[in-house]
Amino acid sequence: MLTRIKDLAANLAPRLVEIRRHIHSHPELSGQEYQTAAFVAGVLSSSGLHVVEGVGKTGVIGELQGTQNNETVLAIRTDMDALPIQERSGLEYASRNVGVMHACGHDVHTTVGLGTAMVLSQVAQELGGKIRFLFQPAEEIAQGASWMVKDGAMNNVAAILGVHVFPSIPAGCVGIRYGALTAAADDLEIMIIGESGHGARPHEAIDAIWIACQVITSLQQAISRTQNPLRPVVLSIGKIHGGRAPNIIADQVQLLGTVRSLHPETRNQLPSWIENIVANVCNSYGAKYEVNYRQGVPSVQNDYALTQLLQSSAEEAWSSDRIQVLPEPSLGAEDFSVYLEHAPGSMFRLGVGYEDRTINHPLHHPQFEVDESAIITGVVTLAYAAYKYWQIK
Repeated sequence: MLTRIKDLAANLAPRLVEIRRHIHSHPELSGQEYQTAAFVAGVLSSSGLHVVEGVGKTGVIGELQGTQNNETVLAIRTDMDALPIQERSGLEYASRNVGVMHACGHDVHTTVGLGTAMVLSQVAQELGGKIRFLFQPAEEIAQGASWMVKDGAMNNVAAILGVHVFPSIPAGCVGIRYGALTAAADDLEIMIIGESGHGARPHEAIDAIWIACQVITSLQQAISRTQNPLRPVVLSIGKIHGGRAPNIIADQVQLLGTVRSLHPETRNQLPSWIENIVANVCNSYGAKYEVNYRQGVPSVQNDYALTQLLQSSAEEAWSSDRIQVLPEPSLGAEDFSVYLEHAPGSMFRLGVGYEDRTINHPLHHPQFEVDESAIITGVVTLAYAAYKYWQIK
């Protein structure tokens, strides 16, 4: 079966490159993937899958029925949205939409998902059970997975697999990670409330800007002294808003940031830990405060058995020397974790870096590029893993 899957993928390679370049040239922002979704639905329908559109607003589902008649489903998820970035790659098939770019590789993800569906549709009689392809919108704003789940995308799903490109791994290679793959990502808003006054008489006011600086410094210092260094926490303030004029002491400052963590126990105590630090600083200088901590997506925790399945499938397909077991997680976030609240799953890293280049630009970079030979690596790995899943069930 592996030989057959590889042959089918090789025959599809030129078509898959065309698909990827079409999607890359026509990127759409989160929640606006109307043309991408219509294109995906058309490819799935032409391959004989049962297609449902408008799942999770602009998401698409394609189902492939295997030989078993039970309702248990293996899901394969890929995402479709692009980023608000002006592309500077210089490629002939660069984005035609000003200020929008597939700088995170979702065009590759979508193509790999379509290629996997196209391959497996030709060996459907050999599949033991049903496979559901989830083409998700709005991953970049961490909402699409919840939208899909709300519309029933995970009904009867027993396991789910996913893929994400990784430019630091060469094309032709696969990265496998056991346990935590990505971090939980939470939003933080802090309001510092002081009292306005004349810039020449700061002692008559309560300077919210100065106090905000003390809050930021205290939070960063406290992480290194009070948080377990083996359970990392990253807190970044990315936006500060306050003040009216150069000679007026600011009475209010808004701090907006992101908080990343890997361990659920650490994550659960972060809101009270942050508020205590803010309170201590503000109380010391007579200011008031408000802390709004909003939990976003949790950490992606790869299921051990499904990760083993991905690793063994990749090793059989490509040999063990092209498989990297990743020693560290990423502190980036992925709403693939939302699906894992409903079924076990695993996501692997697809190498897309050029081996002969000294620089492979990172994700979210305006000059980000991928080695398109990686598409077949992703398709074969996912297709063979899906086949093997039903063989061992």
